[in-house]
Amino acid sequence: MIKYLEAGKLINTHGVRGEFKFDVWCDTQSSYLKVKRFYLFDNGEGELEVEAIRKFGKFMLVKFKGIDSLDDALKFKSKTVYVDRDDVPKKDGAVFIADIIGLPAIDISNGNVFGKIIDSTDRGSGDLYEIQLDSSKTVFIPAIPVFVKKIDLESGVYFELIEGLID
Repeated sequence: MIKYLEAGKLINTHGVRGEFKFDVWCDTQSSYLKVKRFYLFDNGEGELEVEAIRKFGKFMLVKFKGIDSLDDALKFKSKTVYVDRDDVPKKDGAVFIADIIGLPAIDISNGNVFGKIIDSTDRGSGDLYEIQLDSSKTVFIPAIPVFVKKIDLESGVYFELIEGLID
């Protein structure tokens, strides 16, 4: 399992005191409210200690210790930051997207593998799982309980397929 997960992007500076507008890449912003540090690299290097973090519309505002001016902050603008999976509170049954990428997509009605999950994306109306079918064609299935019936990190993601969903 990947230890350091992509947390989001410092999309812009905010104000002149080193604060950032932070585009978080998780389904619940509040998951990051208690995180004390983020990282510049996916190996845990480049630690950024959180001084303050709060919700700001669909984004968050984050201030890191030691970044106290606009000039300091500009060096980090547009950077993707990472979080240690152990630092993110997780509800029972919740999974990290990074853990399902590469898992088999399975038809729950017959147990047949029909593809592999290659990505998850949000197109505005909610998350979609991008699945590469055995035919190499790619389809998108909404990541909602109507279609996603079970996620088992050992065996795969089980889907309820309806006519035309993957044809």
